[in-house]
Amino acid sequence: MKTVFADTLYWVAIFKPDDPWTKPAKEAKASLGNVLLLTTDEVLTEFLTTLSKGGKSLRSTAVKAVRAILDSPNIRVLPQSRDSFLRGLELYKQRPDKEYSFTDCISMNAMKSESVSKVLTNDHHFAQESFTVLITRQNDTL
Repeated sequence: MKTVFADTLYWVAIFKPDDPWTKPAKEAKASLGNVLLLTTDEVLTEFLTTLSKGGKSLRSTAVKAVRAILDSPNIRVLPQSRDSFLRGLELYKQRPDKEYSFTDCISMNAMKSESVSKVLTNDHHFAQESFTVLITRQNDTL
């Protein structure tokens, strides 16, 4: 089965009501057919942080979403480790001219180590590292 990386934007778009990226994210995922989604504990941490100020209902939705992600047979979540942290720190250090987030650096390393080239995100930083960004809106440019 083909594997695609799911970045924070994808999870937010899928689970946050009225998110402007919901439709493009769902369309991008649907266009892939049957795939295994790969993500990381760090991406899920960023997802929870993003939704943390959304009030009681959204926080509850976020917790349920993460539990469902962790339990899904169609999603593989790579655990955070000291090694992933240090490798992410090294990539972060190597790209002083970029504005990559630390989580993005960890995600990019995970994608490379798992030989995954496509990512459900709109983040052009992934394209800068030669990954294929799958979520776009008409008239968006990378």
